[in-house]
Amino acid sequence: MNAVTPLPQPHSGSRIAVRSSKTLGWQGFGAELVNVSAGSHRIPALKHHRVGVHVGAPVRARCVCQERRYSRIQSHGDADVIPAGLDGQWSDESACTIFSVWIGVEFAQRTVEQLELKSSEARLRPRMQMRDPRFQHLAWALHAELEADDASDPLYAESLCTAMVVRLIGGAPTLDDKRRTLAPKTAARVIEFIEAHLDQRLTLTELAALADLSVPHFKVLFRETLGVPVHQYVVRRRVERARTLLLEGRLSASRIALDTGFAHQSHMAHWMGRLLGVTPRELIRSSPHSGSMIELDTLNTRRIATPR
Repeated sequence: MNAVTPLPQPHSGSRIAVRSSKTLGWQGFGAELVNVSAGSHRIPALKHHRVGVHVGAPVRARCVCQERRYSRIQSHGDADVIPAGLDGQWSDESACTIFSVWIGVEFAQRTVEQLELKSSEARLRPRMQMRDPRFQHLAWALHAELEADDASDPLYAESLCTAMVVRLIGGAPTLDDKRRTLAPKTAARVIEFIEAHLDQRLTLTELAALADLSVPHFKVLFRETLGVPVHQYVVRRRVERARTLLLEGRLSASRIALDTGFAHQSHMAHWMGRLLGVTPRELIRSSPHSGSMIELDTLNTRRIATPR
């Protein structure tokens, strides 16, 4: 898989990455939060697509890409989309911050192929100062993952980046009238796989393959079937299993965190607090009265996933 490519030496000024996704387990894509000083910045053609989203106060900027010149006031959320193989030069009149996302060509192409779009429709095009509220929503969610002390499962970031690619090429998946949910046997097969691999890194690609679907269509059908996105379902199941193991009292909290697929103990505590309203320590202390604990609602999940 691709790794985050370091930013080249600037023509003038400086670009300093203050946050990076290198340690978050994202594969085929990544992100950095970059502080950019005033001045000119020349970035050569790279092997991956990149999107730069402006963060913070407006800045007057000029850029050149494909021999076209642009002059604008870059506002919070404005994005420049630079496909792989294109270079560019930017000149900012004052310092600014950029949320820089890179997307591997293979990652993007796989999404395009799964959407079954015509080749003329299925490519990223250079765009300057793109203002798209839906894309901004996805970008800010990925930005929050980069900034979080305890990031969610990489499955969530993968889902966000897939949706970003779909938005950039304008190919939102559609469902026909005959198939709006996963077939019961298919849902059961996917859920059984998740249950058997909660301690491992799960990807949308392998889960979609179990259902014999493209990733974009699988995401939609899974949500329609289970009532929550894939990453939320996986996190809930990990929390449920961790809760059960903690109440059994046979393993340490750190071991349980690893056995249930969390990055570490504090990561598990974060999600238990968020979904159950208690910390692992509080849960253990209350175990004699665990019947009064807040439960995650899995009844509907079990009903849907059981083949009829």
